[in-house]
Amino acid sequence: MQQKPLHKILFRYCPLCHDAGVPFYKNTFFQCLNCGGIFRPEEHLPHPGKEKARYEQHNNDVDDSAYRSFVSPIFDAVKEHCSRSGKGLDFGAGTGPVISRMLKEAGYSLEQYDPFFFNNPRVLQAAYDYIVCCEVMEHFHNPDDEFALLERLLKPGGRLFCMTDLYRDDIDFRHWQYKNDLTHVFIYRKKTVQWIRDNIGFSSAEIHKRLITFHKL
Repeated sequence: MQQKPLHKILFRYCPLCHDAGVPFYKNTFFQCLNCGGIFRPEEHLPHPGKEKARYEQHNNDVDDSAYRSFVSPIFDAVKEHCSRSGKGLDFGAGTGPVISRMLKEAGYSLEQYDPFFFNNPRVLQAAYDYIVCCEVMEHFHNPDDEFALLERLLKPGGRLFCMTDLYRDDIDFRHWQYKNDLTHVFIYRKKTVQWIRDNIGFSSAEIHKRLITFHKL
């Protein structure tokens, strides 16, 4: 019987830093030995049709007070750091762009982009004072390309506001619900955020619970 090449059994390449990742949980998640990211290997990535169908199941009602409260860390951060005269982008706006709605109600101006629901390449040719990315970065199949794009879209002095659940060593991954969503394909640690800061082009990265703020000088 012909054996599989050893390198295909032991590791997969990290889609963020392209270093080696070793098995982390069953055969569905690998962990990068360099940036610490936890990722689904290519053979476990969802098909676009299945991925879109999963997003359409999300109950992101823009008038839902509970969901508005859930995304309030990004809303509050934009209000604290960004001028209403600035230009913003809701990247990965999804089926219900509640962040855009809340910020527009507060006098801010944003474009929306989403590869499934607001697929308008025109907005990716502009430059922005701030970008909001709420519960999106864990869906990146190619986080290297996505973060490079987000950094490029920011004006000097701009900020990228992200929300996601970071993994910590005290979390029981086997029982962690966050991993169970088939569209959650890349999970970050604090170390991974620091790698993005140092290698993508951001000058700083601040973590406050689920809110991550990247700053570009």
